[in-house]
Amino acid sequence: MTTNSGQIDALRWRKLPVLDDGFVCLVDVMGDDQAIVQAARVSYGEGTRKVSDDRGLIRYLMRHRHTTPFEMVEIKLLVRVPMDCWRQWIRHRTANVNEYSTRYSLAIDAAQHTTSGEWRTQSSQNRQGSAGFLPEDVGASLTASEQAFLESSRKLYEQRIEQGVAREQARKDLPLSTYTEAYWKVDLHNLLHFLALRMDSHAQFEIREYARTVGEQIVAPLFPLAWEAFVDYRVEATHLTRLDREVIRRLSERVATTGRAAEEADFLAVQDPSWANLKTCRERDECLAKLRDLGVVREVHHGGTENTEG
Repeated sequence: MTTNSGQIDALRWRKLPVLDDGFVCLVDVMGDDQAIVQAARVSYGEGTRKVSDDRGLIRYLMRHRHTTPFEMVEIKLLVRVPMDCWRQWIRHRTANVNEYSTRYSLAIDAAQHTTSGEWRTQSSQNRQGSAGFLPEDVGASLTASEQAFLESSRKLYEQRIEQGVAREQARKDLPLSTYTEAYWKVDLHNLLHFLALRMDSHAQFEIREYARTVGEQIVAPLFPLAWEAFVDYRVEATHLTRLDREVIRRLSERVATTGRAAEEADFLAVQDPSWANLKTCRERDECLAKLRDLGVVREVHHGGTENTEG
């Protein structure tokens, strides 16, 4: 399946909005679904190839983690992103990057603002994550103080510039919410790895919004077969470890003996011995979450009624 040049033209330089003042846009692309197939086959007879064959091959490559054919395709993006979010983005060291320089040019006069309903609380289970939101009245106060700080920091920066301070030094007190821009060129294999990590529900909300926009609005229309396989085998897939499989086997034996559906108490009874004496264990929690999602372990409300959600 050859990507329609009209799709590329429609996307190129189109600024897809993210957050309050950010964006991502396609600059250029090399290759399409057919280029992945061609790289995998090295050579093929044009007259014998079918779209259904291409789909099957791409799904096989994705399913069995044959990554090289996906590296034959490249995408170049221009992104505008808050600096704190960019710090997470730039940790993916598998791309070519050229960022806006505040040594050479004036800092972008834009910073990410947080509305009163967007202030998140610190997660008690995940040191690097958030959980839930602060009350609106608290958020309103935080938003007001944020606005005052942003205006003050920008004023300080502009005063330094006016007084002749070098740009490289004048910038040092700008907040991490200040937007930066960068060209980001990456092959499809590494882009999909980036998306798998940053679209995940455990990723920070802000970078998750960027990843979702890149994935759903750029990658999906340009590489429909690769995107379909990626969603099926990475995004919506469940990875089972050796310990997970052994827990499932023991649970199956327990269910066969008791004649009833497994519940959390049954899971704890057959959990891996290495977890048993730990008060907190993320691996155990993740295993239980997987088994609940798969319907292997029934979730029960405290009142005793079965939770049928999800």
